[in-house]
Amino acid sequence: MAGKEVRPARVVVGIDGSDGSRAALEWAAAEAARRDAPLRIVHALGMPLIVSAHGGAARFEPTPEIHGQATGVLGEAEAHVRELRPTVVTEAVTAMEEAPLAVIRQSHPHDLIVVGTRGMGTFKSVFVGSVSVRVAAHAPCPVVVVPSRKGKPATTSMDRIVVGVDGSETARRALGLAYDLAAESGAELVVVHSWEVPYPYDPVAMTAAGYQPQEELFERQSEELVAGLLAEVVDERREDLDVEVSVVRTQNSPVSAILEAAEGADAVVVGSRGRGTVRGLLLGSVSQGVLHRSRIPVVVLPRHADEDE
Repeated sequence: MAGKEVRPARVVVGIDGSDGSRAALEWAAAEAARRDAPLRIVHALGMPLIVSAHGGAARFEPTPEIHGQATGVLGEAEAHVRELRPTVVTEAVTAMEEAPLAVIRQSHPHDLIVVGTRGMGTFKSVFVGSVSVRVAAHAPCPVVVVPSRKGKPATTSMDRIVVGVDGSETARRALGLAYDLAAESGAELVVVHSWEVPYPYDPVAMTAAGYQPQEELFERQSEELVAGLLAEVVDERREDLDVEVSVVRTQNSPVSAILEAAEGADAVVVGSRGRGTVRGLLLGSVSQGVLHRSRIPVVVLPRHADEDE
């Protein structure tokens, strides 16, 4: 739309003082420095919501003790960022809402959200972490989920980025995001496509009957699919971007294929949903599987994150 305001891109990170959120804060600060972008640090209090039949809804005001704790958490976070990345401009925000809603409301389509795999009130038994999954499913912009490094400083060295694709529109958009990240950082881009040959079948009998062997058929289809997706992504940019691209095609399951290719990589990019998604999941089964098992940051592109409002 002509005349539409474009907000400057920021990095938005949710924290609560836990080890998991500290790793996210350090990664977010490093990424903000790399992008020369401001860093918005959000601490959510999750104050109870009061609903009245006549007066609408309102949240409890935090007590002075709660407010003081929040100020302390944010102050420590800003001091840590100044120590690690002194050039980064920070903004501290105390939000009354629950953590997922607070982080989402503090972000815009041109931003980048960073959260930890756990923390912000997450139960240890919850798959990956309810906050990270809910934010990754509903955010208006890409979300980076950073695993805890157990006291080790987080970095954003971007030498190798892995992206998983299938034939879905979500995968094409995820590939576009990964391509842009690789172009910005000078990283190698590894595109992973997997398929599983249906069994049982008799390859000898099928070949004798004149059918093309299943492995060869799927290999050719995979090559055509990936080549077509890459051509679309490059054509959309219409720029002379220098990105080194390699392709991995395999019969492994999608989650295993992506994680195997991600060994030694710096980030993994996935779409929030693709083909074969299990209904009822906030994220697709592949996205959740990668988030659950990845040892490196996972960039999730929510379903409509890069579409015009």
